Amino acid sequence: MTKEQPPLREEPWTPLRNRMESKTRMKLTRCGKITLGILMMVIATVAVGLIVYFVAYGKTPFYYHVSFKINNIDYDSKFKKPYSEEYMSLNKKIVSAMNETFHGSELRRQYVKSHTVQVSRSKGKVLIHAVLKFESFYKNNAAKYWDKVESILYQKLKGKIGSLLIDFSTFRFSGCGRRTITPTGNKIAGGLDAEEGEWPWQASLQQNHVHRCGATLISNNWLVTAAHCFVNANDPKDWIVSFGLLLSDPQIKRTVKEIIIHENYRHPAHDDDIAVVRLSSPVLYASNIRRACLPEANYRFPPNTKVVVTGWGTLKSDGASPNVLQKGLVKIIDTKICNSAKAYGGVITPGMLCAGFLKGSVDACQGDSGGPLVSEDSKGLWFLAGIVSWGDECALPNKPGIYTRVTYYRDWIMSKTGL
Repeated sequence: MTKEQPPLREEPWTPLRNRMESKTRMKLTRCGKITLGILMMVIATVAVGLIVYFVAYGKTPFYYHVSFKINNIDYDSKFKKPYSEEYMSLNKKIVSAMNETFHGSELRRQYVKSHTVQVSRSKGKVLIHAVLKFESFYKNNAAKYWDKVESILYQKLKGKIGSLLIDFSTFRFSGCGRRTITPTGNKIAGGLDAEEGEWPWQASLQQNHVHRCGATLISNNWLVTAAHCFVNANDPKDWIVSFGLLLSDPQIKRTVKEIIIHENYRHPAHDDDIAVVRLSSPVLYASNIRRACLPEANYRFPPNTKVVVTGWGTLKSDGASPNVLQKGLVKIIDTKICNSAKAYGGVITPGMLCAGFLKGSVDACQGDSGGPLVSEDSKGLWFLAGIVSWGDECALPNKPGIYTRVTYYRDWIMSKTGL
């Protein structure tokens, strides 16, 4: 496998370039009351502070995507405009239906809101694509809520909700980090062809229709990638994004509306090598197009954790680029080891993540830059651990791949995308 096409490789992919009698007793009693009063005030203040903290900061958001056709609403071309009176009126009905569905359910305390992200046409009727937001004090519970949310929707959408007559056969539900495709075999290794839908969050960033970098879908209209992909090429008009297994036959394509590069990134240095890309129009989730889960800032990916890197990069340094998406199983390497004299000699910083094998053999390479390094949790959800950034050539002994550490930049991603 392999980190970026030859035209962009120059800088990021050379070595260390681009991771106390009565009166007295009375006094004591008074003093005791005053002390107790102060203590109670302190306890109350702390309690209120904790409540405020958990209410304001302690909850983890989970997002799910649902789509369904409404048989009693005819499609109108005005639904294409998100701010039209027709669109707003339809969205109000959808939000009302979702509120009715969850406010009376066991998830009423976790349900936050919903909104329509797109309206499309299906046999003359409207096909709704909506996002549901839930919050919980317990982190990494997306899988737990997945089943409950789907079950509640399954029961409710079988009939009429308010004024909406749902066509249940069109009901589709998805969240982050799940795959509907189970790969064959018990292992994966460097340079193996991926299967259709196996890594549904993988995207190709193409400049003038030529693949330059990889990227990861993190919502229906946001991608995260590497900043160095846009050195001297940050005009959104010059870029398109494709999804699917094959570069030559993409499942869908999207133009780019906005490119946001980390403010502190300075080429050719490797720190802050991260950027987010907003699509001109949202993608519709399907079995082979889904988003990866974003870890919270305190999420840990310990050394020796198995992770998977994917991309269409070259199969070796300065080698040929494949048409089929490639996958490689590697392991996270402790930063101390990666910073040893025989490896990278202390240049790996806190915002970088080291992954691969000290013996070499499996690595990302030119053309893989910006692509995902993902890790599966105990619930079968895949979280984005790293972004392909740089390395000393490809798959050399003691020179594993260096990735942008996503948890380190989690707050930055939130500040730019709201995710």
